[in-house]
Amino acid sequence: MTKHSGSRTEVLVIGGGYAGVLAANRLTSRDDVAVTLVNPRPAFVERLRLHQLVAGSDDAVVDYRDVLSERVTLVVDTATGIDRQARTVSLADGSILGYDHLVYAVGSRSGVPQVPGADAFAYPIATLEEAERLREAVAAAPATAPLTVVGGGATGIETAAELAEAGRTVTLVCGGQLGPYLHPRGRRFVARRLAALGVSVLEGPGTRAASVTADAVHLADGREVRGHLTIWAAGFGVPDLAARSGLSTDDTGRLITDETLTSIDDDRIVAAGDAAAPSGLAYRMGCQSAVQLGPHAADAVLRRIGGGRPEAVSIAFAGLCVSLGRGAGIFQFARKDDTAVRFHLGGRPGARLKEFVVSHTVKQLSDEARKPGVRVLKAKDDARQQRVRAAAPAPVS
Repeated sequence: MTKHSGSRTEVLVIGGGYAGVLAANRLTSRDDVAVTLVNPRPAFVERLRLHQLVAGSDDAVVDYRDVLSERVTLVVDTATGIDRQARTVSLADGSILGYDHLVYAVGSRSGVPQVPGADAFAYPIATLEEAERLREAVAAAPATAPLTVVGGGATGIETAAELAEAGRTVTLVCGGQLGPYLHPRGRRFVARRLAALGVSVLEGPGTRAASVTADAVHLADGREVRGHLTIWAAGFGVPDLAARSGLSTDDTGRLITDETLTSIDDDRIVAAGDAAAPSGLAYRMGCQSAVQLGPHAADAVLRRIGGGRPEAVSIAFAGLCVSLGRGAGIFQFARKDDTAVRFHLGGRPGARLKEFVVSHTVKQLSDEARKPGVRVLKAKDDARQQRVRAAAPAPVS
């Protein structure tokens, strides 16, 4: 078991994704802080490129030496439990790590499908291991075999477009609206691009997947979509580590925090990224929120170590980037509160912007590793606190 140091503050970060790496790097700004990062994989996963991994245009991994500070100790293992009374974290290999402060950044994973047959016959794509398994399945499929992608959000759209551009026959089952985040103008652009790639798009209320079999997806309206394999891109969930450890979580399993990202159960624990639910009003899961929440979580810890009070979180969104194969993409502009507006940048300029965003995100990690604190959080959503107050339960009289 790792003991607490008498002269240094031990900070443990669980999760080595975008939020966790940024938090770990930023924490090294104090020489009297020892930072340990626990992650189940020895390499950083670019989740923004997993659809490329499936189609064979990228491996979606980066060496941690390129994005993680040399002052961060990397432990390749899986956290299995948090004991907040003892301030320890149990690992899958049986070892125990102690901490003075904990950053909970476990990220997200494929949601548990509530559709009969999906677990047995569909291929999820939310993690590196899932994407690698899917890539092997796609490679083994005959070149003319039809593929079905379930999920009309960004992941489903990107996966369908990538595979279609690679010459595959693809049907995209939206389960509702195509690109529900998008403004209608952006949605029409995406539909035209998918049609140009040869993707058959099925949308509307009747396209909800009712069941999945080995060679078909059965829709709520009775239609049957036959395919050689089914790719499941319909929603995300989070690991249940917080719930299993007795911490308060929302219905999805995200750790409930106050507006400073501090657990409502323990001020030694802060959360960041997809698994955080400040005031029970979680931000949209994704890289854009993670790269803002990670530094804020680190700052909350650093302020406490310095005897100060953490600030309330206030991050803002710019929009949503969606690649549509290697030759096109779309950037859907949005208000700071993450609601889409009528403006978008599409086509080849959209593809270039998406690639810039993905590459620049990794550069942000590297910059913070070399110079912790270099990422200054400027974007603010001034209306956040109004929404928090409106969602708060009425006082009991």
